[in-house]
Amino acid sequence: MNDNQFDGMVIFCAVVDQGGFTAAAKALNHTTSHVSKVVARLEARLGSRLMNRTTRTFSLTESGEVFYENSSRIIKDAEHTLSLISQNEERAFGHLKVSVPVMFADACLNGWLPEFVNAFPDITLEIESSDRFVDIVAEGFDVVVRAADLDDSLLIARKIMSTRRLTVASPDYLARHGTPAAPGDLETHTLIDFSYRGIANMWTYRGKDGGNLSVRVTPKIRCNIASMELALASSGFGITRLPLLVAENQLKSGELVAILTDYENPPLELHAIYPSRQHLAPKVREFVDFLARKCRELA
Repeated sequence: MNDNQFDGMVIFCAVVDQGGFTAAAKALNHTTSHVSKVVARLEARLGSRLMNRTTRTFSLTESGEVFYENSSRIIKDAEHTLSLISQNEERAFGHLKVSVPVMFADACLNGWLPEFVNAFPDITLEIESSDRFVDIVAEGFDVVVRAADLDDSLLIARKIMSTRRLTVASPDYLARHGTPAAPGDLETHTLIDFSYRGIANMWTYRGKDGGNLSVRVTPKIRCNIASMELALASSGFGITRLPLLVAENQLKSGELVAILTDYENPPLELHAIYPSRQHLAPKVREFVDFLARKCRELA
């Protein structure tokens, strides 16, 4: 089956529905001669006369009646299908597969999800809470929330949150080991690091002159989830670096203390990443808009 088999079908049915070639041409914004030629080519391709026509009127042959009846049904079915697609393009529905960092899930998304589900009952969610690198296209994710830089230029990244990155330790640890006055002092301390960072054994700070200041470190423990870093630091084990989003409650309660604040890192930016801006599915648009709105409410 190919497109040529349908060539002329719409114009032929329009001639019948409009009651003539001139009326069909006007309805379809064509010339009468064009409409006549299309019908003639259709008859030649089918090898059958579909119409008996004079200069003023026409009548359908038996073959024309059969062709019109079946073609009309095909056209109506096609119009109905296009209408369904158009409606679906405006309605948020379907299965939405999302990957988010563990710290973002724990601190924010877990509490937000009921609101989203209640607002969009036709969307089913599959949430992966993980800090691993995911291939958004190969693994079939609709949206991935990450702090990492965007490597694939074909993907779209929308910033949804900016949070401070702090170096923290418990008061107990600092009482026992002293408080580092500058990033270089970290070399003599017990450190806890995040295992998915791109640059191993280097912690980068913003120097007092505004430039980057990198310090070589040898962490005692590397963790692949921020909650473990948080627990170890709160217990007095050592020093780590965490987003304010993760450590805010412990800082307010005094379990943790922010240090090296004169050398604070640039903010950590979270992005919602999705495959394409073109023909963006409503379910994706609504979810990303929801995340952006909830993150603004935190500010």
